Amino acid sequence: MVEEVQKHSVHTLVFRSLKRTHDMFVADNGKPVPLDEESHKRKMAIKLRNEYGPVLHMPTSKENFKEKCPQNASDSYGHKQYPANQGQEVEYLVTGTHPYPPGPGVALTADTKIQRMPSESAAQSLAVALPSSQTRVDANRNAPAGGEYRHPAAADRSQPAGMTSAVMEAGNAKNSALMAKKAPTMPKPQWHPPWKLYRVISGHLGWVRCIAVEPGNQWFVTGSADRTIKIWDLASGKLKLSLTGHISTVRGVIVSTRSPYLFSCGEDKQVKCWDLEYNKVIRHYHGHLSAVYGLDLHPTIDVLVTCSRDSTARIWDVRTKASVHTLSGHTNAVATVRCQAAEPQIITGSHDTTIRLWDLVAGKTRVTLTNHKKSVRAVVLHPKHYTFASGSPDNIKQWKFPDGSFIQNLSGHNAIINTLTVNSDGVLVSGADNGTMHLWDWRTGYNFQRVHAAVQPGSLDSESGIFACAFDQSESRLLTAEADKTIKVYKEDDTAVSSLFHIYFKVKQIIHTNLASALFILKVLKLSEGKIIFIVLKNLSS
Repeated sequence: MVEEVQKHSVHTLVFRSLKRTHDMFVADNGKPVPLDEESHKRKMAIKLRNEYGPVLHMPTSKENFKEKCPQNASDSYGHKQYPANQGQEVEYLVTGTHPYPPGPGVALTADTKIQRMPSESAAQSLAVALPSSQTRVDANRNAPAGGEYRHPAAADRSQPAGMTSAVMEAGNAKNSALMAKKAPTMPKPQWHPPWKLYRVISGHLGWVRCIAVEPGNQWFVTGSADRTIKIWDLASGKLKLSLTGHISTVRGVIVSTRSPYLFSCGEDKQVKCWDLEYNKVIRHYHGHLSAVYGLDLHPTIDVLVTCSRDSTARIWDVRTKASVHTLSGHTNAVATVRCQAAEPQIITGSHDTTIRLWDLVAGKTRVTLTNHKKSVRAVVLHPKHYTFASGSPDNIKQWKFPDGSFIQNLSGHNAIINTLTVNSDGVLVSGADNGTMHLWDWRTGYNFQRVHAAVQPGSLDSESGIFACAFDQSESRLLTAEADKTIKVYKEDDTAVSSLFHIYFKVKQIIHTNLASALFILKVLKLSEGKIIFIVLKNLSS
C-alpha cells in the first residue's frame, strides 16, 4: 500500500527550503574570501600606477639598495641590482626608465644612465631619498644655468600654490614632504557707506516681480502678479501710468536705450513691445511654449533675448519680430538671461543648476559652467570689469569672461537668491526669498551689510521676499521689488564715517586670530574708542 504524501502549502515548503539552505552554508558564514595572489598583485600594480605614477621613477639612494638588497640580487623583473661601493661617497641611481640624472649637480655616470624597470620593493615603499638640505643648496649653486630640473612625467603638473617642499630628517631617514604655507591674511575690502531705507512705494495689488530704471533716470517701471505694468516717478515715488495687456503675472521688464520702447514678458507666454509715445503694444513675439521668466536687450544691436520655462532662450529681431535663434541645451527652466557687447554676448542661468555662455552668431553654447549645486536664478554683469556673478541657494559665485574661469565664492546668504545687481563702485546686492538683502564688496567678497526690512503693515511675515532689485542710473538709489506688494527705495547713509569701519575690520581680523588680543585692546583703548569696539564685538557675536 502506497503511503500518502502529506501536502504542505507553498509557503511552508519555501521556508523549509530556506532553512535547509541556511544550515548548509552557515558554517562558512563570515569567512573571508581566500586572497587570489595574481589578482591582488594586479590590483596593487594598477593602484601604484594611478595614484603614485608621477613619483614611481624618482631616484633612489644606493644606501637603500645596500640595506635592502643582497649582493648581485635580481628584482622581480629579472634586472640586476647594483650595490653601493664600499667607502665611496653616496651616489644616486635612477630606478626608472629615463637615462638622465635625478637633479641638478648630480653627475651623469654609467650607473645613472642605466635604463631599467623600477624594482617592486622600491615602487611599493615609494621612498624618495634626497640629499640633505646643505648638499642640495650646494648642488643648486654649482648647477649650470637652465632652470630647475623637472621630470617629464610631471611636465604639466605644476606645484599647487601655497605648497612648499620641506625636507624632514629623522636620523638617517630622509623624506620629502609637502607643507602648507601660512594661510593668507584676510584682504582688506574697500569701505562702502551703509544703505538705509528711506521710501516705501505701494500701489500694486500683487507681488512685484520685476523692476527697471529708464536710461534718463526720470522714472522706473515695475511688473507685478496683478498683471499690470506701472510706471513711477523716480524722484517723488508717485504713480505716473499703468499699462494693462498681460493676462498673467508680469515676470520681466526692460526699457530700451536705443528707441522709445518698453519690453515686457510674463507667465502668459507673451513677449510684448510697448511704444511709450502712444502707451500701446506695437509688437508681439510669439514662439515660447511656456511662461517667459526674463528678458534682456543687446546693448549695441536691435536684438531681444528672452528665457522661458520651456528650457530655451530665444533671440528676436526687434523690428521684424523674427526668431533669429532658439538657444536649446538647458534641461530645465531658464530663469535668467543677460546680454553684453563683448563675447560671450549671452549668458543664461537655469534651474538645471548650470550657467551657459552662448555664441550669438552660431546660436550654440560656448561654455557650460556646472559649479553650482542648486538652481541659478540670478546672473549679473559687472559694469566695468570683464566679470560676472551668479546667485544660487548654495553660493554666490564670481566668474571671469570669456571662458567662465572661477574667481571666488561669496558665502553667507543662506536663502534662495532671486536677484543680483552691482554698481560701478563694486557694491554687489543680493536679494532673497526670505526678505533678506546682503551687500558685498565685489573685489574681496566681504559682506559689509545685511538688511531685513519690515513688511508692509497688514501683510503676513511670510510675504517678506525680494524678487528683483536695481540701482538707478546715478547709482545713488537702490530699488527693490518685494512680495509684500511694495517697492522699497534705499539710499546711502550720509552720516556714516569710514573710521568706524577700519576699527571694525581690524578687530574682526584680530578676533579671527586671537580673541584674547581683542579683549586686551578694549582695556588699552580710550573710553570713546572702547565703546565703538564694544559695539563691534556685539555685532560680531550676533
